[in-house]
Amino acid sequence: MAKVSSSSTTSESGSREPKISRSELINLLNKDLAREYQAIIAYVVYSQVLKGAAYMNIAAELEKHAQEELNHALIIAKQIDYLGGMPAVKPLDVRTSEKATDMLRYDLEQENETIRDYRERVRQCEALGEFAMAEHIRDILMDEQEHQMDLANALGEDTPNAATSK
Repeated sequence: MAKVSSSSTTSESGSREPKISRSELINLLNKDLAREYQAIIAYVVYSQVLKGAAYMNIAAELEKHAQEELNHALIIAKQIDYLGGMPAVKPLDVRTSEKATDMLRYDLEQENETIRDYRERVRQCEALGEFAMAEHIRDILMDEQEHQMDLANALGEDTPNAATSK
């Protein structure tokens, strides 16, 4: 994967925006696509193996998350194609556990990372003048933040600040 240049330019609004090429954005979006595939698999598996009354509601919610993640993957693949790239075909590795709380924690960690990356992707798209693409990613970001809240809730925790959570 290409490294994103750490240099930046000043936009009309005076904010600092990262310089990025279309090919670098394609590489980053392919990483995002691989994570969406990972999320689909994780949510399908976790929604079916979580057992017990305490997890019935979140298991049903994870089924919905799997469908939303598929929609995200389709949107990201379309944006990669629009930029002239070939969408990735392999997911990132999926972590599993025998413990329900571990599975939920893994998902929450992935959502935090996804939110951080998509926030950066919005800035990168705008720096390239790809404002419609940035809007698509903002829509995805709203779903990801809802997933983050659902998972934190299921774990009995406050919703983490994705900018500082690992």
